[in-house]
Amino acid sequence: MPELLHKHESLHDQLHTLAGYVRDPQRHAPPPGIEARRLAVYRQLFLGNITALLSGAFPVLSESLGAQRWQALVEAFYAEHRSQTPLFTEVAGEFVGYLEHTPADLPEWAAELAHYEWVETALLLGEDRDADHDPEGDLLDGVPLLSATAWPLAYAWPVADIGPEHLPDAAPEAPTLLLARRGDDQQVHFSRLAPLAHGLLVSLQQWQLTGREHLQALAEISGVAPEIIHPQGLALLQALRDQGVVLGTRPVCANLRRLSPAIRPTH
Repeated sequence: MPELLHKHESLHDQLHTLAGYVRDPQRHAPPPGIEARRLAVYRQLFLGNITALLSGAFPVLSESLGAQRWQALVEAFYAEHRSQTPLFTEVAGEFVGYLEHTPADLPEWAAELAHYEWVETALLLGEDRDADHDPEGDLLDGVPLLSATAWPLAYAWPVADIGPEHLPDAAPEAPTLLLARRGDDQQVHFSRLAPLAHGLLVSLQQWQLTGREHLQALAEISGVAPEIIHPQGLALLQALRDQGVVLGTRPVCANLRRLSPAIRPTH
């Protein structure tokens, strides 16, 4: 038994050493007994898979950074990041998190552009988790229900316009406000939002309130009289329901409740 245990520990150490070298050969010594040519094949195999996966998920970001800068970024992610999921379909989300929290010599718009590109994949692969609701419910006195496949987004940079031919040096004064939605055709569609529409959608996403309470809160935040906000807000709620963005209403909850979506779509 001690001999078997020793062999197991030895194999574990060998694999750990190999993994460290494959991830970052600049900082980790190669495992003994394996020729350099074979080690290069291992690294190219694993790194090549990650590079292909991320290049397919972030085509605009990779083209905008250029081949050399993009490859350096992928190699840094591969070397430094420890994924919290074994699923290849979730690697893009891990990459977005890496860009948001890891200082790097990148343009300021890079993290937001990555998030914008990731949204499409996340919505396509995400599950519908809509609560029970009344499609014909009163949008003012009931609690409007936002579709799980409709995400309001806000970016400091004009992510929808960034590309190899348009690389902004400074963020514009006004944010880019968008609605990303997976339609019945199973495609993700992006549309621009006015500030009132974005504010209402974020409120619907985060708080379980009646439509009247949502509009009252928006009036207070914007400093606009309720009698001005309410007619516009009701018309907007009705239009959103016609578009399938708002599904209807759920029963009124006795207590004010902040919603906690599984994925936080607003950047």
